[in-house]
This record gives sequence, C-alpha cells and structure tokens, in this order.
Amino acid sequence: MRTEHRLEAVGPAERVLDRAATAVAHPNIALIKYWGKRDERLMIPYVDSLSMTLDIFPTTTTVRLCPDAAADSVTLDGAPARGEVGQRVVAFLDLVRQLAGRTEPATVDTRNAVPTGAGLASSASGFAALALAAAAAYGLDLDPTALSRLARRGSVSAARSIFGDFAICHAGGGTGAEADLASYAEPVPVPDFDPALVIAVVNAGPKAVSSRGGMRRTVETSPLYAAWATSSKADLTEMRAALARSDLDAVGEIAERNALGMHATMLAARPAVRYMSPPTVAVLDAVLRLRADGVPAYATMDAGPNVKVLCHPADAERVAATLGAAAPGSSVVTARRGPAARLWTEAER
Repeated sequence: MRTEHRLEAVGPAERVLDRAATAVAHPNIALIKYWGKRDERLMIPYVDSLSMTLDIFPTTTTVRLCPDAAADSVTLDGAPARGEVGQRVVAFLDLVRQLAGRTEPATVDTRNAVPTGAGLASSASGFAALALAAAAAYGLDLDPTALSRLARRGSVSAARSIFGDFAICHAGGGTGAEADLASYAEPVPVPDFDPALVIAVVNAGPKAVSSRGGMRRTVETSPLYAAWATSSKADLTEMRAALARSDLDAVGEIAERNALGMHATMLAARPAVRYMSPPTVAVLDAVLRLRADGVPAYATMDAGPNVKVLCHPADAERVAATLGAAAPGSSVVTARRGPAARLWTEAER
C-alpha cells in the first residue's frame, strides 16, 4: 500500500492561481472488471481492476472559478446538466473545495466525444478530466497517485483514466481514511503489447439501469457475486502475466471470461440486471465465428449493450466488418492504446 502521497492545498499567498483550467482525458476499457463498491461514499471497489486507456472518445472539461456567482453551474455537451449528472459534479466540486480550503463557486463545461451513460466509459474520462481541471483551478498540488484517488471519488474507473496505456486500480483495504489512501490507480508497464480494440456500438442511448444501481442490486442480491469476486482475483494475476509476455490469446481469453462472468452475476440478481440486447448477442456470436475461422478475437463488455473486441491490428478491418454485418445499424470504431489525462496549455485554450 502506498501512503506517502497526500492531497495538499496551495494557498493564494503561495501561488498565483489561474482561475480557469481545461483538461482532456480518455476513456478506458477494463480487461479485468470491477463491479460493486464496499464503500459507496468513498467509492471504494470490492476488487482490483485493470484497463486499457483508449485513443478515441476524449472528454474535454473546463473549470472556471466564479467568486461572484451564487452557485455552481454545470453544462454537458452545451446543455445544462440536470438530475444525477449535475448533482455528482457539484458534489465532486464540494470535495475539491474542501481539500483546497476554498469556497468559490465554479462553472463547469464538459464536452464528451462519446455518448453519455451508454456503457462506453464516459464517466471514466469525464471524472478524470474533471479531477484534473478542478484540482488545477482550485490550486491543489497533486501527484498522479493522489490525482487518481481524487478521480476515484467521482467514478472508480476514472482513477484509471488518469494514466495512459494500461493501468490497475487497487481496491485496497481498511475503512475510512485508511481505505481512501489504499485505493488508487497506477500504470502497468506493458511496452510491447499494442492490440486493436474494435467497438461495436449497438445502442448509444442511455442505460435503463445505471451502473451504480446495477452494482448495488448485484452485490446485495446475486448469489453468484462472491464467487465472481474471488475468481476475479485469479484473473488479475493471470492477466498481468499475459500482458507481460504480450500474449493476445491469453489476454483475450481472460478478459472475455471475466466480463461474461460479471454479466452472469447481474443476470442472477433479483430482479435481474440485463444490459445485453439481441444485437449484443449477435455480435458475441460473430466473435465466436471469427475465432472458429482462425482470427484471434475476444469480446469484453461493460455495463451496457455495446461490445468491445480485442484483436491484432492486422485483423482489425476484418473484425470491424464482421461485427458491423452481425448487427446492422450499429456503428463500429477501432481504438488503440491511448494517452494519460493532461491539462491544456495556454496556447490550446
């Protein structure tokens, strides 16, 4: 457990603050999933997770301090963010203000290049960008580990989007402040493994059951959850070894079984949490046919109907065409490993 990094506020007397900051972050797709939180207030997951950050679908977020405003203002893709989305952003700003010892309201403008709430990791890129921009605007001096802890308070998966390429988020242990310190993300060095990830977007609309609600119901009612959580620990160990030897087949097999096991726990919840749709199943069947034809292709899914398929870059065009034919009307896009979250420079603003 790493405990040497702390969140430290830098006061106005110590540093001239730029009152606006813009950050960009990319989504990540977990190859080893987390599903369920043992502490919903602190956003502490039950299990470790490991992901690949993508080079597509970035979120760009600007946080501007407004000392004269009566309250925070949040816009998402040019429209006021209402309901739970806006509430989560304001609650996150409250946390940042508490850590920084500041009180100014802020305006937040977020632009997603991916549909929000469709199981395409928009919360990962969204809260990673928000964490970085808000920390800069309010004068928090954070190293990457501490920044990942902060992003985790908005969305567990956002902790991983602070980093590029491959990253692991540790579930940690303990309770309260000890648990908060123990749960953070860090990079997983994988120098020679650069697969393609072909994404079949069969439905870009918002999910009927939110990830938070689905997690809570699964943990509380699914008789399969404990077994999946236990098996996920073994999956993580095997995944790290497979990544270290750049073994696409092993990485894909582990990712596929981990994801399908997660969805099985949801289906066993009471009532069932079902994100798969008929087009989803058609795409999964197409992945099996590709493998039968000698094309190494392996599926993974998050909390949504859309399917992501790992394959060799040389096979990506064929995989994309096959997935598109399996689910007419879907959109298919190919991603590679992507960059870490970053602040915009003055020239980019």
